Amino acid sequence: MASTRTIALGLILLLIVVVGAFLLLRRPAEEVTATPTPTQTPTVTKLIWASTQLAPAAEQAFVRELLKDFTRETGIEVEFVPLGYAEMSARIEAEVTSGKVTVNLIGALSTEVEFFVARGYVEDLSRFGTLPGRSFFESVERASVIGGIKAYIPWMIGTYVMVINNKAFQYLPPGLTKEDVVMGTEKWTYDALLEWAKRLKEATGRELLGFPVAPGGLFHRFLHGYLYPSFTGYQAKEFNSEAAVKAWEYLRELWKYVNPASTTWDAMAEPLLREEVWIAWDHIARVRQAIVTKPDDFTVAPTPAGPRGRGYILVLAGLAIPKGAPGQDAAWKLIDFLTRPETQARVAEGVGWLPTTREAEVRVTGPIAKIVEGSSRLLAARDGIPVFIPPLGGKGGEFSATYREAFERIVLRGEDIRGVLDELMKRLEAIFNAVGVPLS
Repeated sequence: MASTRTIALGLILLLIVVVGAFLLLRRPAEEVTATPTPTQTPTVTKLIWASTQLAPAAEQAFVRELLKDFTRETGIEVEFVPLGYAEMSARIEAEVTSGKVTVNLIGALSTEVEFFVARGYVEDLSRFGTLPGRSFFESVERASVIGGIKAYIPWMIGTYVMVINNKAFQYLPPGLTKEDVVMGTEKWTYDALLEWAKRLKEATGRELLGFPVAPGGLFHRFLHGYLYPSFTGYQAKEFNSEAAVKAWEYLRELWKYVNPASTTWDAMAEPLLREEVWIAWDHIARVRQAIVTKPDDFTVAPTPAGPRGRGYILVLAGLAIPKGAPGQDAAWKLIDFLTRPETQARVAEGVGWLPTTREAEVRVTGPIAKIVEGSSRLLAARDGIPVFIPPLGGKGGEFSATYREAFERIVLRGEDIRGVLDELMKRLEAIFNAVGVPLS
C-alpha cells in the first residue's frame, strides 16, 4: 500500500513539472526576457568627462566636435564639463567620499591627479592592460605611475614658448644670432631678452614685448615656472631669497619695454597677429592661432635662460577614472579614443597641445609642426630646469594668486621687494603645509 502511494505521489510531481514546462514554453518571447537577471547591468549610453584642460570657448567647441566621432563609433554620448582646479578638487572629493560618483572620466594635469592619488580618489588603471598601437614617451609613462598605481594615461603635453615676429630679428643685440634664439644656446638668456626689447623700443618707439597678464591669462605660470627656476632654481622654496630679489629687480627693468596693454590680454595670438607685439611668451595652445594664420611670419623658440638655467614648466595632462565611478569600461573606451595617434595628431593641429606618443608626433604636419619643433628644443635643453605645477589641489588658485600679488605690488606699484617677498613667503608656506607637500 505504501509503495502504491509513493508511486502515485511521484506521478503527480512529474505531472506538475511537465505542465509547468509546457506553460513556460508557451509564454511570448518578450515576456520571458522582459525582466533582467540580478547579474545584468545597464548599458552605459552617456559619460561625464570633467576636465581642467581645454576650457577656453574655442577649445571646448573643438572637443565637442571631436567627441561626435566617438559617439558615432560607440553609441556612447559624452558630456564635456570644463572645471577650474578648485572646482574639480571639490567635486571629486565630494563624490568619492560620499560614494555617489557621477564623473566617469577626469582630464587633469599630472600634479592634480597626484593630489587625488594621495587621497585615494582615483582607480588603478593597470587592470585595463595596455593600449595597442601607441608608444608613450618614456618620461611621461614613468610620470603616470604615482603612489604605486597606474594613476592616469598620458593624454597631452604642453609647455610655454617664445613666439617671435621675424621682423624682430633685424634688431638683435650684438653677439646674439637668430640661430642662438631658435636653438636655445647659452647666449639666449634673460639679459639678452632685456637688451633685445630695449633695442626694439629705441628703434621703433614701441614696447614690442608682451605677456598675457589679464586675469584669464597665464602670466602667473611665467613667474613661478620660468622666472623663478631660472633665477633661484626653484618655484617656491627660495621665494624670498637674494636670488629672488634679483629676479624681481630684473623684471622691473624688463617691464619698461613690455607693452602696457599686456595687462588686458588673456592670450597672445591676437596681439601677435595685430603686430602690437613682436616678441611674446605664452602657452603653446594660446599662440597656436598666430602660427596657423601666418606661419611664415613667426618663429617659435625656447624660453631664455637665467643665472641658474633654463627654467620651464612641463605640463603633462592625463586621463584618470574616479574611484568607484560607474561605466568604467566605457570610460576606458573613451581613453582609448582620445589617445589614438590619429586623435592626438588632430588635437595638436586643432588646439596646439603636443602628443604623448611617438606614433602621433610624426603625424603632426603643417604650421603646428613649428610649435612641436620649438617645444622639443626647450624640452631637450641641456641647461633646462623642468618643473611641474605643484600638486596643491584646491589650493592651486591661492598659489597662483600669491605670485600675481607679488607682481602687482613689486612691478606695477613699486613696493619694497624684500618686504613683499617676506610677507608672501609666509602665505606660501601656509598653502603647502595645508596640503601636506614640501615647498618645491
